[in-house]
Parts: sequence; structure tokens; C-alpha cells
Amino acid sequence: MIKAKNLSALFISAIAVFAMTVFLIFPARYAQSVSEGISLWAVNVLPATFPFLFLTALLSSLCLFARVAEKLSPAAKKLFRVNGAGGCAAVMSALSGYPVGARLLFDLHERNLISQNERFRLACLCSTSGPMFLVGVVGSAMFHSAKAGWIALLSHLLSVYAVCFCLRFLGKKETSASLPLVSFPAGKETSLYESLSSAVTSILCVGGFIALFYAFGQMLSDLGVFAGANALLSSTPFAPYGEGILRGLLEMTTGCAILSQNPAPLSLALSCFLVTFGGLCVLCQQLSYLSRTGIKPLPFTAVKLIQAVVSAVICYLLALAVGM
Repeated sequence: MIKAKNLSALFISAIAVFAMTVFLIFPARYAQSVSEGISLWAVNVLPATFPFLFLTALLSSLCLFARVAEKLSPAAKKLFRVNGAGGCAAVMSALSGYPVGARLLFDLHERNLISQNERFRLACLCSTSGPMFLVGVVGSAMFHSAKAGWIALLSHLLSVYAVCFCLRFLGKKETSASLPLVSFPAGKETSLYESLSSAVTSILCVGGFIALFYAFGQMLSDLGVFAGANALLSSTPFAPYGEGILRGLLEMTTGCAILSQNPAPLSLALSCFLVTFGGLCVLCQQLSYLSRTGIKPLPFTAVKLIQAVVSAVICYLLALAVGM
């Protein structure tokens, strides 16, 4: 019997060989798709994410982080069963967006500031989009409504925190270790350089993921996958949204842009679903950090899916209530 791990490796290898073959047969077409993906990253993601990647890396290395963490520790333990350092990471993630939270969790893990039993709960808690993307990009730029963006942001955060509150009752009971004081870095220039270098590397990896998944989406479109999805959904309320949903499950920004072409409570709710789930592109960005802390992809993805469904329901009800 083929083991699940080997089966997964075979499946990924088959996809990689298929994509490479298609790229070699039609290099000009898919080189253009990669270029469009890079443009999407440069216009929508880079300005909103890069400063936060740098600033959160810098702040987490300073003694201020430890002091704030100590203040947050009681509330973080009571609400989510994580320590103060985890509470700080959750706040920074909510302000910054993907994949800042996952990168912060990895940093805390490397510095032994979180326990083994906290990692999974904290990974789910720090997996959030930020206000710049949801309000600025999805709301104002795509749906042409800042109100829609605020509805999506509120729904997104409520769903993440509600599900993570439930997670506090699962797993081995443990008293979080007291948070050690983070020492101030020896040299300011070294701290600045290391923070900038880390941020540049991270944002380039994000751009690479977006460009590749954008090209994969174009390949699926050329194969008629999205047209087939639209045909299957033709007799349902989701009829206009098949392509947007499927593209968003690969790369959420593209999916949200397509869904916003039919602005309505349902399309906003589906966009909120995509942003909360993250799509394969964002999941890969996060798991590139989280897997190095021992977090398994399948349980993390399952929690993200639950958060996404809850966020879509909340968003739809809120959009109807305010008369969007």
C-alpha cells in the first residue's frame, strides 16, 4: 500500500511535471502570465506588506516587545491559552496581514519564546489578513466601497478569533511558561540590517508564490476548468462566481478581483471566505514558515477552512444588515 506521504509526493511531482511541460510548449503565453502575477504582487501586495515585514522583524527584536508581551500575557492566556509573546504576534498579524504572523511565530519558536503546545493555536491565531488589504484593496479598490472593506475585515477577524477561542479548550492543558525578557540587540545597525534583509527575502518569496500561482491559474483557465465550473454552477446562486472562487482558491487576490465584478452581499461574503482561507498561494507562504516549527499542514488547513466558512456567513449577514 502506498503511504500517504509518498502519494502526496507523487501528486505534487505530477503537477510539477505537467506545469513544466505546458510552460515549455507555450513559453511566451505563460511567461506573460508570470509577468502579470509579478505586476499583481508589485501593485497590490508589496506596498502593503513589505513595510510591515520589516517593522515587525525589528520590533520583535527589541526589549519593547517583551514589555508589551508581559502586559498582554493575562488576556492572551485567558482568551486563547497562549503567552504574551503570542498575543503580541497576534496583534502584529492583525495589523500587518499575511504572511507576517507566520514569520513572527517562526521567530518566536527559534528564540524559544513559545511552548510546543502553544504553536498550533498560535499559528491559527496569527493567520490573518490586514486592514490595508481588506479595506484598501478589496473594499475601496475592488468593490469601490470602503464600507464593504470594513465589513469584510470585521467578519474576518471575528471568525479567526471565535474559532481560536474554541481551540483553547482542545489539547493538553498546560501553564504557559513565563516569558523571558528579550534583550536589546547589541548594535542598532546590525538589528536594522538583519530586519531589512529578512523582510526583503520574505517579500521576494511572497512575490514568487503569487507569480507562480497566477500562471497555474491561467493554465487551468486554458484547459477549460473554470468554464466547466461555471457550467456546473449555472443553476445555483453561485452561477456568476465559479471562476472567481476557483481562481481565489489558488490565489486570493485574483479571485477577489473577479468576484468584485458582480458586487453584492454574496460576492463580498465569498471574497471574505477566500481572504480568510488564503488560497493555496497564501497557505504555501505560511507553511513555508510554520512547517519549520513542526506544525502539520492538514490540521492547519482544516482550521483555516472552518474560519473561512464562519467569516463568509458573518460577512453575508452583516452586508445584508447594512443594506450593501
